[in-house]
Amino acid sequence: MKRLAAFAPVAVLVALGLLFTLFGLRNDPKFLPRAMVGKPVPEVVLPTLADGLPDTLSDPGGQPYLVNVFASWCAPCEIEAPVLVELKARGVRIVGVAYKDDPEKTRAFLGRTGDPYARVLVDREGRAGIELGVSGVPETYLVDGSGQILDKVTAPLTEADAVRLLARLQR
Repeated sequence: MKRLAAFAPVAVLVALGLLFTLFGLRNDPKFLPRAMVGKPVPEVVLPTLADGLPDTLSDPGGQPYLVNVFASWCAPCEIEAPVLVELKARGVRIVGVAYKDDPEKTRAFLGRTGDPYARVLVDREGRAGIELGVSGVPETYLVDGSGQILDKVTAPLTEADAVRLLARLQR
């Protein structure tokens, strides 16, 4: 009986290893959820970073824009910051969502990396992240003038991504 008890932890580890191996073989690790592509941008109301007044992800101007989900604690967000600043210089409107972040840290982040956003919404609890289907930060959504999500980039935005998104805007 003591011998059996000594092998129980090993048996549990082997069973867990098999379970994870079988799960990993059946699921594509490169699959990125795109459930919101083709759907309207969610009408989540969040406070703005500038004045704390409530605002939404939608852009009433009727022009295409990007929604960029970022955080001050996100190292890849710093990598994509120059691309976003360049997009702003090209006239692209970008709505920022500070995901699960402290507003003071967000301000410091934008002061350090540049502020490419037309406006920044503060999503301290992650509500907008849930509605958008965010799997991690940074994520960028291309939204057309009618409020439909056309595309999603789940990684730091690169120059190639920016070119591809801008091409989608011109179709």
